[in-house]
Amino acid sequence: MTELRKRGAGGAGGGDPDSTENISDKEADGEDRLGLPSEGEGDLEGDSKADTPDVPPSSDSTPQCLNKALEGLSSRWKNWWIRGILSVTMIIGFFLIIYLGPLMLIFVVMSIQIKCFQEIITIGYRVYHSYELPWFRTLSWYFLICVNYFFYGETVADYFGALVQREEPLQFLVRYHRFISFALYLAGFCMFVLSLVKKHYRLQFYMFAWTHVTLLIVVTQSHLVIQNLFEGMIWFIVPISIVICNDIMAYLFGFFFGRTPLIKLSPKKTWEGFIGGFFSTVVFGFIFAYLLSQYQYFVCPVEYNSETNRFAVGCEPSDLFVMQEYTLPAVAQNILRWKTVNLYPFQIHSIALSTFGSLIGPFGGFFASGFKRAFKIKDFADTIPGHGGIMDRFDCQYLMATFVHVYIASFIRGPNPSKVLQQLLVLQPEQQLSIFNTLRNHLREKGMLPPLFLWKII
Repeated sequence: MTELRKRGAGGAGGGDPDSTENISDKEADGEDRLGLPSEGEGDLEGDSKADTPDVPPSSDSTPQCLNKALEGLSSRWKNWWIRGILSVTMIIGFFLIIYLGPLMLIFVVMSIQIKCFQEIITIGYRVYHSYELPWFRTLSWYFLICVNYFFYGETVADYFGALVQREEPLQFLVRYHRFISFALYLAGFCMFVLSLVKKHYRLQFYMFAWTHVTLLIVVTQSHLVIQNLFEGMIWFIVPISIVICNDIMAYLFGFFFGRTPLIKLSPKKTWEGFIGGFFSTVVFGFIFAYLLSQYQYFVCPVEYNSETNRFAVGCEPSDLFVMQEYTLPAVAQNILRWKTVNLYPFQIHSIALSTFGSLIGPFGGFFASGFKRAFKIKDFADTIPGHGGIMDRFDCQYLMATFVHVYIASFIRGPNPSKVLQQLLVLQPEQQLSIFNTLRNHLREKGMLPPLFLWKII
């Protein structure tokens, strides 16, 4: 704890940050250099050794066959081939999972969420474990279970109403879901208070906050990914593909043409890669949106069919996915010699998604880079050769998922009859009858139903 109290003086009296050993990270061409912050930033970040654990260097997880095949190449080109081969493999795996359907996608999102949480918590545990304080990792996983119980319980209540109505135990859990969730959290809160150890209070509260911020970043946003999926698989596939495309194209443009540094947090990021990635991603998103908009499997909301006990993806596509004719602006008419163009409205929305994914999405990666700098680590883990950990791959995806969820709620989503019906099915029979009578009277007043005496004749 004596070292902890030196935090304020650590930055002011430290050596030149730029002299620290550079560590590569997953940015731009995979060889970003990592140093401590300069220009007095040490005072703000508190880069004392007490807060930065001695993290063992990442092991090389590249398969031996790949290392042997690429031996003789420079480290730059070797890294290029490793990243390229693993990227193609992951993309193929991604589309295979899409083929397996919505349920598999949900399980994959849950698995990725748990792995990302584990990677971040492990970094914190290295600090916490050095003081031999109890319960940090146990409580962290307990809070993960509590938060997942809350979010997935909300999802069951919203989208699985027919199943809930059929299973009596589920009815009890749904009815008292929020109370149960709160009680579970309170139990964890009390356990944390009981675990407090004299002389280590500050560090314990620091790690308590660490866990909750990790839950906010990882679990909350992964829940939004699943919410987007239920709006239609296209809202899941296109945003994720946009981030993947931007990551790849920015890397390629930066690798071959990069000259001008973009940001100090990622010295190997270049303006050439940033701009090239932007234009490439907008074009890709526009074309990819056109392709997917033609298929009901991708555009229809994902709904649970209680009769087949499976997810159903079928509907009459909304206007968003029906081809429409648009009149081009006068300037575009003069250039293209076209007066009108036929587009799916979703293609126009894809431009907004691509713009965000290219201009703002990378800041999720910059945020992760700053986090890794603070703890002087290369990657969150070494799960994927040439890429680092799972969190290294999904830092931008979580930010994108949040934007898509907000975008849908603000500009796309209207009243959802299916969701309303799911909620009605959970009600008691007398409540359903009351709503039916109220709705019937309302439609009769609007002239959409015949008067009562005509009903009797019919």
